[in-house]
Amino acid sequence: MGRLDSYLPYLLNRAGNRIATAFGEEVRPLGATLQMWRVLAALRERDGRRMGDLSATTSIEVSTLTRLVDTMETKGLVARRRAADDARAIVLQVTPAGRRLTQRIVPIAERYEQVALAGFSPAEAERLKAALRRLYSNMDKLQGD
Repeated sequence: MGRLDSYLPYLLNRAGNRIATAFGEEVRPLGATLQMWRVLAALRERDGRRMGDLSATTSIEVSTLTRLVDTMETKGLVARRRAADDARAIVLQVTPAGRRLTQRIVPIAERYEQVALAGFSPAEAERLKAALRRLYSNMDKLQGD
């Protein structure tokens, strides 16, 4: 394996933790957590998602997501609704309060991206993002092991 600082999982975890911890501390006074932000960001992208889709999009385990959505519903940020195309399915919709919180967090998230990508050209930033998406999907190969 060599030196720890040349080990990919260590480097990814270290960078991710640094960003996540700082971001979480910054949004806490707004009444949010990093996981809540992931849900709100996913709903900002496409409102009315089903829980399974939301779990896959946010990388939050369904059981954890269910508890998180319960908390978010209690705070008035989201509401569960029956799906228009399937009365048995539940979709999650953002409320006006959830939209307001999202609008307060968006500039923070944008600033974190700018800081994290400082010194990267736009092309380098896109290559990094593409590589991270590819790396994430490569991990599907371990699921069958």
